Order: sequence, then structure tokens, then C-alpha cells
Amino acid sequence: MNKIWLIIQREYWTRVRKKSFIIMSILSPILLGLLMVVPIWLTMKMGDEKVVAVIDESGLFVNKLVATEKLRFVYINETLETAKAQMKKNGLDGVLYIPKLDIASPKGFQLFSEKNFSITTLKTIEKSMEREIENQRLLQAGIEQKVLESIKANIDIKTINMTEEGEKASSSQALTAIGYFAGFAIYIFIFLYGVQVMRGVIEEKTNRIIEVMISSVKPFQLMMGKIIGIAGVALTQFVLWAVFSFLVTSIISSVFQLDRFSEDQISTTLSGMQNSNDIQQALDIYQVKSQIDSINFVGIFLCFIFYFFGGYLMYAALFAGVGAVVDSETDSQQFMLPVTAPLILSIVLVSGIINDPNSKMAFWTSIFPLTSPIIMMVRMPFIGFTWEVFLSMGLLVLGFLGSVWLAARIYRIGILMYGKKITYGELRKWLFYQG
Repeated sequence: MNKIWLIIQREYWTRVRKKSFIIMSILSPILLGLLMVVPIWLTMKMGDEKVVAVIDESGLFVNKLVATEKLRFVYINETLETAKAQMKKNGLDGVLYIPKLDIASPKGFQLFSEKNFSITTLKTIEKSMEREIENQRLLQAGIEQKVLESIKANIDIKTINMTEEGEKASSSQALTAIGYFAGFAIYIFIFLYGVQVMRGVIEEKTNRIIEVMISSVKPFQLMMGKIIGIAGVALTQFVLWAVFSFLVTSIISSVFQLDRFSEDQISTTLSGMQNSNDIQQALDIYQVKSQIDSINFVGIFLCFIFYFFGGYLMYAALFAGVGAVVDSETDSQQFMLPVTAPLILSIVLVSGIINDPNSKMAFWTSIFPLTSPIIMMVRMPFIGFTWEVFLSMGLLVLGFLGSVWLAARIYRIGILMYGKKITYGELRKWLFYQG
């Protein structure tokens, strides 16, 4: 056990002390925070107010076009040529010309400007004009707009889960976001650090360092020390990313004063969207912030840690076995596919699992050890701590023990083999080789 601990320390400190590890641990959360927060701030803040003069020969749009925080209309009685000539002098960004028109077939609208308007601004103008034309058509048909407004219904269903402890409110949007993020994070970390285990084994094997080390420690001790040591590196980086991401996001939100924006301001910003469903979806994302109080974050975090370590340890053992079989990373491709296929399949299935977290496919893939670290983390926010979660955890432990046994049988022989192409038939013989 003391030798395993020495190997764990060596694997941990040699990686944690690298400049690349320190830089990426600090830089990644900063970039992540900027990518998440800055685009929202820019969307709400960028661009000066545009002033558009309106020449309305039809008389239908006077004082009817809806202004926004970034767009203001000025109605003038000048000729079009005069307005265009004095546009810059009068501080105008554009001149909107509306000819006499037929409500049944409105045509001939023109917008003159020295610089092109953004698509969002142009869509806002078009939407406002379309709304007024629709109002005029309704009036001609004897229907007032307020009558239509009174007919519209806005339905907001609040989901409530019935549990043994009682009824609890829930948020499907928040549960989806949390489940997807947790599953994808485990996928990334398993791949990132599992491959590090494989590369470390290959490097030591090709440099013949392993021949010296194997004289002092058993192959199993060497393999477990490497796996657990790199697990410590993964956990350290994950904790650093979580802490720095929270700090960076909080600082950027405070500096940009993002918390001051209300739903109305966000809706105004998105007013350029033509599809009302798009606006509602954007508001749903904003509303998730106020709906997450009912989520058991402690339970989800504990499950995440378990599946994070369980999934990593199981796959890291398999990656170590692959590294022991080959002499270079290029040769590892034929053995990598069977190992990584369940991980890739898990990510492919995530959308279907989120749509129906209680389906048979969701159940079986969430208890199968090779797919459970990702699938169960996607399901867990929806189903809570049920017997399925504990069954999945137990099978994952058995899966880890099985993968360690399998990898150890391969590792003890393959680690000292050089220059020979190994086949699956030979691997099968190694599993039952006595000695």
C-alpha cells in the first residue's frame, strides 16, 4: 500500500506542478465566464439609439410605430428629397418613406440611410408596421384589436412532483440544464483524463522506464497508483474550475450589472425576433433562475462526485490496459473503439433520455456500468433518489472491479512487450494466463 501511495504522489505532483495545468486551471474559467456573460451584456448594451424620420403619405402610421430603447421615430412633413438631403444635418440615421398604399396589398416602403441598419433594427421596424397594417385590416373587418387581445390566453403550467415527503415544485427547464451539464462534464473528464492515463503508460513503456519501475513494484500497484494519482489531478482541476467559474461569473455579472436586467428588458432586446416562441424560450431560460430553489443540489452534487469517480476509475483502468497493449498512441486506435463506444453512445442518447427520463431505454442504460455515469446523471435530477439510483451505483462499483481485474490481467503481460502487434485473440489468452 505504501508503494501505491508513492506512485500516487508522483503522478499527482508531476502533473499539478506543470505550468500548463496551472494556466488552464485559471484561464479556462475566465474564458468560460466571458463566453457566458459578455454576449448577453453586448446584446443588451451594444449599439447607439437610432433616430428614423418617417414621411407617411398614407397617414396610417403617424404616431403608431412602436419605439424601443434603441430605436426612435420622428414624424416629419417634408418632401422625401429634402429629408434625404438634410438627414445628416438633422442628426437622423435614416428616413422611412411610406407612400399612399392599399391596405390589401401594401407596397413601396423605402428606408434611406448612409449606413446599413442591423437586421434586428430592420426587423423591429417591419414588425411594427406589420402590426399596424393588421390593426387597420381588423378595423375594416369590424374587429377591434383589443377584442383579439382579450381572446388570447397565456398558459403557465407549474409542475409539482408527488413524493413520499409530500408535494414539491419542480422546473423541467432547470432539471434539463443541470442533468445535461452534469452528464457532459463527466463525459469530458473521463475522456480527458482517461487518455492521460493511457498516454502515461505508453510513454513509460516506450522509454523503458517501466522496466526499472517493475523491479520495485508490482504491475497492479503501478497501474492503480497511476489511475488514482491522475484521478486526484482531475478532482483538483474540477474544484478549481468550479471555484474560479463562480468567482469570475459573479465578478463579471457585478461589473456589467447583469442582475439589473428585468424580463421586460430582455423581451425588449429580443423584440427583433419574429417568432414569439423564440422570445418565450428566451424568457424561460431567464425564469429558470427563480425556479431552481426546489432542486436538491446537495444530492445531485454527491451523485455527481460518485459517478465522476466511478466512471473515471472504471474507464481509466480500461485505458491503462489499452496503453499496455500498444507501443504508440497511433496503434491504440483499434483498441480504443470498444472502450469509447459506450461513452459516445451515452452522449448520443442524452436528448432522448431528457425527453423521456422514465423510458425503458433510459432505465437500462442508466444501470449498465459503461453508460450509467453519464445517463444516470442526466436522469437523476428528474427521478430523485430512488432504488434505481442505488442499483446503478452498486452495478457501477462491480463494473469498476471488473474493469480493474480485466485491465490488470492485460497490464501485467503487455507492459513488458515491445515491437509486436497484439490481436484480440492474444488478449483473450492473457486473461486466463497463469503466472
